Order: sequence, then structure tokens, then C-alpha cells
Amino acid sequence: MVFHTGIASALGAALLFGASTPLAKLLLGDVSPWLLAGLLYLGSGVGLALLLALQRAERARLAPGDGRWLAGAVLSGGVLGPVLLMWGLARMPASGAALLLNAEAVFTALLAWFVFRENFDRRIAFGMALIVAGAAVLSWPGEAGIGAAAPALAIVAACLAWAIDNNLTRKVALADARYVAMVKGLVAGATNTALALALGAHLPAISVAAMAGLLGFAGYGVSLALFVRALRELGTARTGAYFSTAPFAGAALGLALLHEPVTPGFAVAAVLMAWGVWLHLTERHAHRHAHEPLEHTHEHEHDEHHRHDHAARLEPGERHTHQHRHERLTHSHPHYPDSHHRHEH
Repeated sequence: MVFHTGIASALGAALLFGASTPLAKLLLGDVSPWLLAGLLYLGSGVGLALLLALQRAERARLAPGDGRWLAGAVLSGGVLGPVLLMWGLARMPASGAALLLNAEAVFTALLAWFVFRENFDRRIAFGMALIVAGAAVLSWPGEAGIGAAAPALAIVAACLAWAIDNNLTRKVALADARYVAMVKGLVAGATNTALALALGAHLPAISVAAMAGLLGFAGYGVSLALFVRALRELGTARTGAYFSTAPFAGAALGLALLHEPVTPGFAVAAVLMAWGVWLHLTERHAHRHAHEPLEHTHEHEHDEHHRHDHAARLEPGERHTHQHRHERLTHSHPHYPDSHHRHEH
């Protein structure tokens, strides 16, 4: 089922990004926060560009008019978000910062539900409420070493920037995920690196820059490509919920590598957040719905939504890309608000 692919993509993106948070903190002693944000995104963009150059397979490109959505996503999530995160991360423990990143899922869902009209129910809303409660416990004075409010607010602001990015990126999610992630990485990386150097930052040693590039390729580039695939197959709010497992990977590494203490508030927050994510993971949504005629291009395999003919024979489950048409179809099955299920409820 395509939904299992989407869940795997979202969880893979979460694991890679979550692990990158404490690892990035290890590099902050040698690199300014703003410059590190630029190097991480440059690593993601350059790495994905090389990957695409080696793979010459046909891929879905941006549809006419989609450039503005991608530009907004790059500015919000690729320029503002990383700078705010690195500034806050430099001033608080990595474990606390990693768990505060759950706010991204909440902001993402609120924008998806009330601005972009993605469907949700009480179970999904309660799951998000648990995640908010966990973040509130974590932010309580004296917990997780947060101390001053400014670093925590900077990370929360970064989460809002990424939430806007997520909702705008869904508009271009049918395009090749690696291409979308590459554009974000190259533009955001070049912008942040140039601004940091103009403001007096100094380039680190080649070995440190190389480590930042490799970390950016995995934690930002590959992670973002997987995230875009999940947006296509799960919708924005659900992808954000699965992605909210990222802080647990980051927190675990922060505790192991940086020897940060485990406080009672940290444990309570982790339980609340895990419960909220579990409610999303166990959601089942099914009803009779109608698909209107639609013509578009994206990577797909032949399933109940893709039954068109080909001149050449395709193997079962073989994924391919071309322009195709969906005829009107009415049926019932479990589904998420993916690219083919954006109907009203």
C-alpha cells in the first residue's frame, strides 16, 4: 500500500533530521550558528545535485505556477528556520532543543487544517494536544536546562517557519522530491553562507566544513526528499505528526553524546509526545468518496487509482513517471489526505 511507503518515508526523514540536531551542536564550537546553517543546507543541495546528475531517469518537474510556492518554502524553511534553530541550539541543551522541535508538527497541522482546509477529527486533534502538553512541560522553568526564554522562543519560531515551509512544499510535492530538496538546499545554503560571511563569520577548517556538508546531505537533503515524498502520500498534518518523532532521535543522541541529564520533566514530556504520535500512527480513516477527473504528472505505480494502459509492458509494482489522466471514480477504502484524496468532508 502507498500509505506504508509514506509512513516509512516520514519516519526515515524524522530519524535523519532528529539525529542531525545534536550532531550539529558538536560543530558549533568551530562554526558560527548562521554559517553552520548555510553549510548544512549547501551540503544537502550539492549532494542531491550530484545524485541527480548520476541518475538520468525521467522525473516529474514543477508544474507551471508552482515556482512561487517553492520560493516561499525556501525563504521560510530554508533561510529563516535554520538560522533561528542554530541560534537557539547554541544557547541551550541539545536534548531540550530537540524535544521543542515537536512544535513544528503542531504549527504544521494548524496551518494545514485551518488555512489549507485539510481534514482532521477528534483523535488527530487530541494527539496534537498531547504533543503541545509535552512541549509545555518541557518548557517549564528549570526543566531541560532551558533557562532564559529567548533560546526556546527562537526554536519555536524556527518551527513556525518550517510549518509554513511544509504547507507550501505540499503544493509542489508531485514534482521530483530530490529536485525540490536540491533547490531548497542550494538557494538556502548559498543565502545563509553569504550573509554569515558578510556579517563577519569565518570559514572553518576544511575538515569541519566537510563534516557539516555530509551532515547536511543526510540530515537535511535526504531527510527533506523523504519528507516531500511523505507529503505527497500522507498529506501535510499527518506527515508532520510522523515527523514529530524526530526529537526522540535527537534527544537520545543528545543524552548519549553530550551527557545531558534526564530530568522528570523531560521524561513526562517524552511520554506525552509519544502518546500523541501513537494516536496519529494508529489512525484509520475510510468512507465512500469520489475522485473527479484529473490529469497530472508524478511518479506512481499501477494501483486502484492508476489503471491506465501503456504501450510497453510494466512489471507489477514498477514505479514510473509520465503524464496520465484519472477518470471519475467512486469507491471506499482507508486513505489519508494525499495528493489524490483532497476531497471535502
